[in-house]
Amino acid sequence: MAYWLFKSEPARYSWDRLVEDGRTHWDGVRNHQAANNLKAMRLGDRGFFYHSNEGLEVVGVVEVVREYYPDPSDPTARFGMVDLRPLLPLARPVTLKQIKADPYLAEMALVRQSRLSVCPVSEAEWRQMCRLGGIAA
Repeated sequence: MAYWLFKSEPARYSWDRLVEDGRTHWDGVRNHQAANNLKAMRLGDRGFFYHSNEGLEVVGVVEVVREYYPDPSDPTARFGMVDLRPLLPLARPVTLKQIKADPYLAEMALVRQSRLSVCPVSEAEWRQMCRLGGIAA
């Protein structure tokens, strides 16, 4: 299993909205590196749901329930998307400030490549984030 982080502006699409919807497609990704991350995802992979711009915190855990397929909103037909479902909220949201201050998380793609909307998370980073968020890894 691989681990990921998905960034979304809560005013556009929030954790609460995902929970309400029960499932969503992760579309609109137009960065090639982020798109390659989507292509690498497999069924059952897990990810953190991160509120960007407002909140700046990891708030929940999602699961990949459909692998990469074409994104119909892309007029060039070069980019695709995956489907996600919510698994559980973090008991304690983990802020970007906490992440940057934690030596175990200093090399996270979220910190190093802050503009990347979909990024990988190592297994060690996953475990540490789960600890900080008050959930079982």
